[in-house]
Amino acid sequence: MTTIEDLITSIEVEHEQAVKRKERAVATVKSILARARQEGRANLTEEEDADVKSAFATRDRALTEITGIDSKLANARKVKTAEADTDLHLQERVSGAANTAARPAYDRVARVGSEERTYHRGNDRDGATFVRDVTRQFLYRDLEAEQRLVRHMAEERVERSQYLQRAAGTGAFAGLTVPQYLTDMYAPAVAALRPFADQCNHHDLPPDGMTVNISRITTATSAALQASENSAVSETNIDDTLLTENVQTAAGQQTLSRQAIDRGTGVEGIVMDDLFRRYATTLDSTLINQATTGLAPASLLQTYTDAAPTSPKIYSQIIQGASSVEATLLGWAQPDLVVMHSRRWYKLLSAVSAAWPMIYQAGGNLPAVATGSNSGLGYAKGIRGQLANGLNVCVDNNVTTAGLAQATTGGTQDHIYVVPSQECHLWEDPQAPVFIRAEQPAAANLGVLLVLYGYFAYSFRRFTNATVVITGTGTVPPVFDGT
Repeated sequence: MTTIEDLITSIEVEHEQAVKRKERAVATVKSILARARQEGRANLTEEEDADVKSAFATRDRALTEITGIDSKLANARKVKTAEADTDLHLQERVSGAANTAARPAYDRVARVGSEERTYHRGNDRDGATFVRDVTRQFLYRDLEAEQRLVRHMAEERVERSQYLQRAAGTGAFAGLTVPQYLTDMYAPAVAALRPFADQCNHHDLPPDGMTVNISRITTATSAALQASENSAVSETNIDDTLLTENVQTAAGQQTLSRQAIDRGTGVEGIVMDDLFRRYATTLDSTLINQATTGLAPASLLQTYTDAAPTSPKIYSQIIQGASSVEATLLGWAQPDLVVMHSRRWYKLLSAVSAAWPMIYQAGGNLPAVATGSNSGLGYAKGIRGQLANGLNVCVDNNVTTAGLAQATTGGTQDHIYVVPSQECHLWEDPQAPVFIRAEQPAAANLGVLLVLYGYFAYSFRRFTNATVVITGTGTVPPVFDGT
C-alpha cells in the first residue's frame, strides 16, 4: 500500500517538474531578448515573437499547475500531520499502560539512526534489483517496485540534489538515476574501456546549454625595451577568439524480452554491466577518433617513416613529439602523457639488448641504461608505466590501428599520442550521473527497451599543435623479435 510519505514525494516531484517548465520558459524569453539586444535589433522577428508568446503560454500553464500542486501538497501534509498525531496518541496510551512493566533491556530499546538506502551494496550488489524494479514497474505497474523507486528518487534528491534539479522527469520513471554505488562499482570495469578519458583534465559540465565556450588568446600582449626615458613603452591590445565545443550524448540501449524478465536469472546484472561498458567505450573512442575535433585530427602529425622500426627508434620519436609540444606551450603546460595501443606498449616491453631489457618493472633502483619502468598494472587499471624522460604511459585500445590520422595512409599503422593532460579537457555531468529508462515496450515482440545515456563535451583545441600524433610506416604491426 502506498504510504503518505510516498504520496508526498511524488507530489513534490510533480511540483519540481512544473517549476522547471516555468523556469525554462522564462529562460527562453530571456535568451531571445538577449539575442535581439546583441544584434542591435529594436524588434523581434515573427518567429521570435511567436516563440516568446509560446513561452509565456507555457509559463502561465506551469504557474496554474504549481498553484494546484501546492494545494494538493498542503492537503497531503495535513494528512501526514494527522497520522502523526494519531500515532503519538496511541504511543502515549501504550506507554501509560506499560508504566508498571519493567524497563526493556538495552538491546531492546528502539533508537533513531540513519536509515539505509533502498538500493545498496548489501542488498543489490550488481544492480540487478534496481533494473528488475525498473522493468517490473513499467511492465506490470508493480506497486512494491514503484514504492522502492519512489524512495530511491527521494534519497537521490537529498544526496544529489544539485544534479537532480537539472534532471527533467526523474520522478516519473521516464528517467531514473542509477544508484551512486553502482556507478562507483562499475567505474573500474567501465574505465577499462576509457583509459584516456580518465587521464584528461576533468570539469563539471555546465548546467545548461548544448555548447561549452572557451576563450582562446589570439593576440597576446607585448613587452620591449624602452627606447629612452619617458618614451612610449610597448603596447599590444590583447584579443581572444571564442572556441565552441558541442555537448554530445553517449547512449546505449538494450531490449529485454518478457521471457528474460519473467524467467531469466542474472539477466539484469549482465545488462547493467554491458551497457556501462558500451557507454564508456563510445565516450573514449569519440575523444580520440571523432572527425575534426577528436585527438587524432586535432594533433600535429609527426610522420615516422621506417622500413625497419625498432623500440629505441619509437622512443626517440616520442621524445621528438614531447619536444614539439613543449615548443608550442612553452611552460604553459607540460607534455606528461603518451597514449598508445596495447600492441605498441608490449612491443616496448619486449625490447632487449645484450644485457638489459628496455623497460623494467617498477620497484627498487632502475639500471642507468633503462628506458622506462612498467607499473605492473592490468589494462586500464591506471598508468601502465613511465618512460625515462618522465612521460606517463596510458594504454588505450580505442587508439586506432588503421592509420587514419590526417595524411597517413596504409591502413595498418597505429597511433602514438604525446599530450599535456592539462590541455586535454573533458566535461562530464557531476558525480557521474547516468540514467536508465524504461521506454515503451516493444509489444509485438514482448520486449522492454532500456536506455542508458549521459552528456559530455571535450576539447584539445585551445592551443594549436598542443598535442602530437606519431604514425607512419614505422608504426606498422610490431614484430616481437626483441628489438
